[in-house]
Amino acid sequence: MESCRRTGLSGVLCSLSLLCVILDIQLDGVLGATHVEIEHHLEMGRKLLAAGQLAEALSHYHSAVEGDSKNYLTYYKRAAVFLAMGRSKSALPDLTKAIQLKPDFLAARLQRGNILLKQGNAHEAKEDYEAVLQRSPDNEEAQNQLMKANELEELQEEAHAAYHQGDYSATITVLERVIEISPWDPESRELRAECYIRLGDPQKAIQDLTPTTRLRNDNRAAFLKLSMLHYSLGEHHESLNHIRECLKLDQDDKECFSHYKQVKKLSKQLDSAEELIQEERYQEAIDKYESVMKTEPNVQYYTNLAKERICFCLVKFKLANEAIDVCSEAHQRDPRNTNILRDRAEAYILNQDYEKAVEDYQEAREFDSDSNDIREGLERAQKLLKISRKRDYYKILGVSRSANKQEIIKAYRKLAQQWHPDNFQSEAEKKEAEKKFIDIASAKEVLTDPEMRQKFDAGEDPLDPENQQGGGGGGQHGWPFNFNPFESGGSFHFKFQYN
Repeated sequence: MESCRRTGLSGVLCSLSLLCVILDIQLDGVLGATHVEIEHHLEMGRKLLAAGQLAEALSHYHSAVEGDSKNYLTYYKRAAVFLAMGRSKSALPDLTKAIQLKPDFLAARLQRGNILLKQGNAHEAKEDYEAVLQRSPDNEEAQNQLMKANELEELQEEAHAAYHQGDYSATITVLERVIEISPWDPESRELRAECYIRLGDPQKAIQDLTPTTRLRNDNRAAFLKLSMLHYSLGEHHESLNHIRECLKLDQDDKECFSHYKQVKKLSKQLDSAEELIQEERYQEAIDKYESVMKTEPNVQYYTNLAKERICFCLVKFKLANEAIDVCSEAHQRDPRNTNILRDRAEAYILNQDYEKAVEDYQEAREFDSDSNDIREGLERAQKLLKISRKRDYYKILGVSRSANKQEIIKAYRKLAQQWHPDNFQSEAEKKEAEKKFIDIASAKEVLTDPEMRQKFDAGEDPLDPENQQGGGGGGQHGWPFNFNPFESGGSFHFKFQYN
């Protein structure tokens, strides 16, 4: 205060002056401490970066930048960590700041030029390389990269010209080199994806669009397009995943939300239908697949899938004629689908049309020669065809392959009464009736015995002497125990029980 009086300052001004002096002293102390801390952070960042501990190194460089925002080297070193982490977009502002603080910092200009080139910004990259060459004309890296930047500009113009002329194949060829030079450029990948879509190759379009979701911030358009492409290919789960990513960025996006509702509804129906099939609730599964076709009538994949699965369910239901009709329609829509051929073959077997069953299995095997199911199905169909040319017990009784025991016994009783030899007078008629009667009795024996019926359904005649070990082949073919009641003499009257 004494000094204030000597200088003639008022009380308030004197107090402010003293406060400034005190603050200056304190600030000098803080800055001194901060300088030490900054050096510590830089040193720790360097060591951690060398050890590959990038996240920890980045944390120290953040602290160094916050402590001294005027040091171009701290920005440059932090940019190096971002680049090591694959975060080039984050490195770019730091390199720009370093260049602003030190315009003749050539290493930062080179590094920024390389990032801009990889991002497809040929013009801006050229400015950095030219700035380097102005100060260092013999810089070999800058010379080579400038040549690449000039090449990139020409290729970009060539690609867009070819695209606008509708020459999508030529556009793709040019863009291959463009993407080789600038792999972080989303625009060139999006353009190539569009070319692939127009050429009918959605899978390659997906490969190009997928990285663009990371190369652009808030790339809802790419997520929507990816979802629609997967949807068109029948990959409804992938489609749902991508459209959800779009809504994460903006839950109010109208286009994404509209597509999301459609994909979610269809996906739920498809998953539910397959669960019903697993639970053997085939009629409900058929109804669900009918709903699928109503939900999405415009994408061929889903209609084809629904027809294929309905065909499968009808076979499981043993509705042979309905299955053949649906399977045939499905086969016309998707001729190389082995599942459809297999299921129609099984429907033909239910209908006892073994020749067509063999034909379908043979065709399926041409498309998939490694499938055990198809190989085994073909062998079974061929056995059934061979047996049918001898004796088909279902045809003998006039019942379907899905007939239950009561239906089989009922058919047997009716035919046994009709063809009993006592109903016929002439010897020729009796002989014919005897043969029919034996076949009817044999059919009833096989089809009412679960084990023998299973063998017959698998393509083996359990009453065929060729299939029996040690069986006497000299007796009447097909009659149990090699006993023929009609060989005892003409006056023998056979009486049977209806059991």
